[in-house]
Amino acid sequence: MSAAGEVLRVKGRILVGPEEVRDELWVVGGRITFDRPAAAAGVLTVEGWAVPGLVDAHCHVGLDGHGAVDEATSEKQALADRDAGALLLRDAGTPTDTHWVDDRDDLPRIIRAGRHIARTRRYIRNYAHEIEPGDLAAYVRAEARRGDGWVKLVGDWIDRSTGDLAPCWPRWALDEAMAAAHAEGARVTAHCFSEDSLADLVDAGIDCVEHATGLTEETVPLFVEHGVAIVPTLVNIDTFPGIAAAAESKFPAYAAHMRALHQRRHATVAAAHEAGVPVFVGTDAGGSLPHGLVAAEVAELVRAGLPPLAALSAATWAARDWLGRPGLTEGASADLVVYPADPRADVRVLAAPSAVLLRGAPVSGSAVAGG
Repeated sequence: MSAAGEVLRVKGRILVGPEEVRDELWVVGGRITFDRPAAAAGVLTVEGWAVPGLVDAHCHVGLDGHGAVDEATSEKQALADRDAGALLLRDAGTPTDTHWVDDRDDLPRIIRAGRHIARTRRYIRNYAHEIEPGDLAAYVRAEARRGDGWVKLVGDWIDRSTGDLAPCWPRWALDEAMAAAHAEGARVTAHCFSEDSLADLVDAGIDCVEHATGLTEETVPLFVEHGVAIVPTLVNIDTFPGIAAAAESKFPAYAAHMRALHQRRHATVAAAHEAGVPVFVGTDAGGSLPHGLVAAEVAELVRAGLPPLAALSAATWAARDWLGRPGLTEGASADLVVYPADPRADVRVLAAPSAVLLRGAPVSGSAVAGG
């Protein structure tokens, strides 16, 4: 990786912000500077349209469809994200300890939410702590200390006694849980598909909702008022018809509900964005989906009706601000992605980066040339 004193030049169009563009930046010892270093002749050069390393704000390094995975599998997941340009990951729940990734300069940075916290027998087997409401605050406090400033709840899931989606937690338990997390300095996010779980979560103080397919005209203003963000994971929501088909014979009401949520998914996200709800990019990779889908999720947001610049910001500048991580700023780690064309004009170029720099070093597939 980049050693102290090594110099690399990135030239072309450096998208420091949505409207702030520079002609070049320099990487010295793995960090960004906009001041030309004294010894700048003959350095390696990367040319194109550069943006901060992309953010996947909902993925699961260390998890597959059956639960925890080994270190080798976790490494492959992280490398797939890295090579797709996703250099900052918010891991939205895993039973696997991935802190070893922090010691690897060639792997993305991870912000962890600890392990999912779910109601007993109300989530995917082997994924979560499965508990009852009286224990929720204690588990939230423990996962807040285990994670990196986030805690992940399962806000709703199918209730087999009624045959449809239903909230998992009473309001009093949510109040206690949010207070415990915030006392530990952590933010809380929750998996939510249905309509009925949202109001209690927002009123209790939730910071973010994953998927949020159940947003309605009544709950969108609550999200705006309380500043609650959503991560729609549209590439995952596209699996709803298959889930519905598998459940049809046993749970027809649930199947019909999932199809309806899927059918209006784009309109739901567009309405939230237009109302002022913060929207961020996340793929839900690591359960049933492969890693490396960040470009596909940005494209889905555009398909839903977000302007291309807003969709790009949801994976770059705005997402990094939301997570408290720097972008292309003086002295920041040189985590950036370079493209052959302007991604603000056409987000489809995100699917084929020409160079990925992580901690200042070009990684697999990156194109550099002598200066």
